[in-house]
Formats: sequence, structure tokens, C-alpha cells
Amino acid sequence: MGLMDRIRGEFIDILEWTDDSRDTIVWRFPRYENEIKMGARLVVRESQVAVFVNEGQLADVFQPGTYTLETQNLPLLSTLKGWKYGFHSPFKAEVYFVNTRQFTDFKWGTQNPVILRDPEFGMVRVRAFGAFAARVSDAAALLRELAGTDPQFRTEEVGEYLRQLVVSKLGSALGAAGIPLLDLAARQDGIGQQLAGVLTEELASVGIAIPKFVIENISVPPEVEAAIDTRSRMGIAGNLDDYTRFQAANAIETAAANPGGGGEGVGLGVGMALGQRIAQGLTPQAPAPVPAAAPPVVTPPPLPTAVQWFIAVNGQQQGPFDENALAGQVSSGNLTRTTLVWRNGQANWQPAEQIAELAPLFANVPPPLPPQG
Repeated sequence: MGLMDRIRGEFIDILEWTDDSRDTIVWRFPRYENEIKMGARLVVRESQVAVFVNEGQLADVFQPGTYTLETQNLPLLSTLKGWKYGFHSPFKAEVYFVNTRQFTDFKWGTQNPVILRDPEFGMVRVRAFGAFAARVSDAAALLRELAGTDPQFRTEEVGEYLRQLVVSKLGSALGAAGIPLLDLAARQDGIGQQLAGVLTEELASVGIAIPKFVIENISVPPEVEAAIDTRSRMGIAGNLDDYTRFQAANAIETAAANPGGGGEGVGLGVGMALGQRIAQGLTPQAPAPVPAAAPPVVTPPPLPTAVQWFIAVNGQQQGPFDENALAGQVSSGNLTRTTLVWRNGQANWQPAEQIAELAPLFANVPPPLPPQG
């Protein structure tokens, strides 16, 4: 610095910064030997913060406004300097102006694809790119953690760090969102807002916030795009016949656009095929033959159920017996002509000899012997 610069610095009483670079985050006010006159005027414009540093220690922070530097508005610096009473001589201190406006020229993109698990397509590799804005939320933390003593701290010095942080959080944000691949385009704004909050919380310790995060595009590999396109075409066609006509129309258009490459023959063949299909559609179709009626299925009536009989033996009811079982009872002597019997439909018990249905059972059984006289 020349002699005139030193003399000019001694007489300058205004500390201010007008930024014309558009990419400077922190700028250190240049003063010869860092000498500042007590009573000098400090001008802090909107979107700026002024920070005083004394021998490496952060002191007072000034928000936007115009200030006359005195011991009253430099309490921390006065303590560090040991000013117990009024002080009016020049003093040494570094003054850093910190730009707090939004810097909107940050770009980001995935150098390597991010793998997602999609419910419809399975595991899919996606790439994405976009932009984001950053601003200083804590000037003191920024100076301590990133800027340090850099006299002009620019966006390019922190841009790569921010981009790496964005990409590292993108995969987890997309995975946690649980959004199907086909719905990602409609949900990009919501994912961007979520990422802005996550990144702001992550960068709070270095004094940076991410007020806006934009996802411009999310792309998939070519084979996945081809599958999506095929499914879209099938959805538009509706059915195979419509899809065939759709393909034929595309072939005619392609053939017409290439008259020198055999397009006439292709167009003629396709035209004939379409003509046949249209003719088939216009020709009334013969009704389908009515199949002969099948012979009726004859279902036989149910088999008759055997009559169940009950007999009275020694005053006790026994049964039920069918006719074969009754024959066994006759042989055993439990059933005789005088034995009372009953079946469903009878009003009362009756002797067996009075029931015509049971007469065959006693055909070979002799009657009881007459009494001896």
C-alpha cells in the first residue's frame, strides 16, 4: 500500500460495502493496519451483517442500519480491548461484511445413479438434477466454521461441499418418501421441500440455510423408459385390434416419408392389408351355428326306503327291524303270530297275524298246538 493509500485510510470515517460481484458471501473491509477511528460511521445495508473481530476473536455483530462507532455500541470489543472508560483514539479491529441474501445459482446432479425399490418395476436406477438456493443464517458460525480469515469468501468455495451434501441426502429422501416411480414427477415439489428442511437442519452448525430446493428432472435408464412407453401405447390402443391398426397407420406414414427406400411396396402391402380388414368389418358375418340341444338327463326316482318295524317282547319294545331282520326274529322265537308289532302309519300296536304284510313270515311256521283235553 502506497503513502497516499495510508493517508486516505486515516481520513476515511465510513465503513461500508457495496457488492457488485453477485457471488461474494464474506468480504473483509480493507484498512491500513486495521485501524478504525472511534466515532467512524458504519453502514450495514439490507441483506448484510457486519462482524467485528479482534485478534481472532469474534466480537460485536451489527444488523442492517447506520451506526456511529462508540464504546456504547461495541460492548464485546470494549471488553476484549479492556476499555473501562470512554475511548476516542483509533483502534485496531477486523470488520467482515457477510452477505445474507439468497444465492440462487447453485446447481446439483447425481454423478452416479440412485437405486430405488419401486412396487411396480422392482429395483430401478434413477438420476436427478436441479438447483437450490443458499443463504447465511448465522454470520458468526459461518466465519468460525467455513470462511475463517478469507478476505473474500465466494460461493465457489462452498458450492462443491453443498452439492456433495445434497446428493448424499437425495437417496435417503427418495427412499423414505415411498412414492412409486410413475408418481415422482407429480411429487417433485414436495420432495424438494422435504430436502430443503433436512439440508437446513444439517447445515445449521456452519450457519447456512437452504430456503429453496428444486428438482428439475428425475430420469430412469433407457430400458425402463422403453417399458413405460410400450405400456402407454398399449393403454392408448385399448385392445390388440386397435393396436394393430395403430401400428399399420404408423407404417404407412413411415413408408410415405421414404419413397426411395421401397416405401411404395410397403405402403401398397399395408394398404391392401388394411383394405381387407376394413372389408371384413363391413361384410356382414354369417351367424354362428346353433349347437344341437343335448338330450335331457333322466334322473330316476329315489329308491324306496325299507319299512321299519318294532316288536314287543316281554313287555319291552325292540327294533327297529326291516323285513329280513323280522325273519330272524321269527326264527329266534321272539316274533310269533300273537306278538304285538307296530310301524309308522299304524294307529296302535297289533298282533302280527292281523297284518297282511307280515303273513309271509309265518307261512312255514305251524300254529301253536291245541290244548290237551
